Amino acid sequence: MDSTDLGNLWDRVVGTQPAPEQWLVVVTATAALIAVVPNALWRLSRNAITIAHEGGHGLIALLSGRQLSGIRLHSDTSGLTVSRGKPTGIGMVLTAAAGYTAPSLLGLGGAWLLVDGRITLLLWVATALLAVMLVMIRNVYGALTVILTGSLFLLVSWLASPDWQSVFAYSVVWFLLLGGVRPVFELQSKRRHGGAPDSDADQLSRLTDVPAALWLFLFHAVSLCSLIGGGRWLLGL
Repeated sequence: MDSTDLGNLWDRVVGTQPAPEQWLVVVTATAALIAVVPNALWRLSRNAITIAHEGGHGLIALLSGRQLSGIRLHSDTSGLTVSRGKPTGIGMVLTAAAGYTAPSLLGLGGAWLLVDGRITLLLWVATALLAVMLVMIRNVYGALTVILTGSLFLLVSWLASPDWQSVFAYSVVWFLLLGGVRPVFELQSKRRHGGAPDSDADQLSRLTDVPAALWLFLFHAVSLCSLIGGGRWLLGL
């Protein structure tokens, strides 16, 4: 690949693309909602939210100076991220808090890129993040899930027309914004019935002496505010 090809590729990645028509934005939001609300579809689509959840733990662990040992994704849509370092302190708190907030914040960041017309850039950034995450996956199911997801992003970004790239990107961002809300309500329900005693909220409570209920409130606030803010951006409100 010569310098001209590299220049064309760079322009393609960082260039802007026109936003889809309003009706198409609504259709992609509806499709994402269908993937989140029905339990039958959610059991499958939640795997993508788990990727974002565990990826959030892993990314913040690295950024806070912790040593990331590995990430595991399971077929029941649960996951586990293991990092080494000081067992207390701000780095551990941020790492624990990153999981339930990551899908929504990624969706909010994606919405910001989309309203700026950076559709292809969003797809390439997502592909790069998945490639980095793949290096840290420590089980077969997790590797397969990340490979399939990353391959889908790569194929769309490389082969699809601008219109289809736009449809895919908007659907993904809507899914992250909507899909980031449901797991927090599920966690709240489990804790109300005595389940999930070692959840992220409970770990944060032990780390900070702040009640787990307040951490749940923070998760709710981040996910709902991201949905409202990102949704307004996408709909042009």
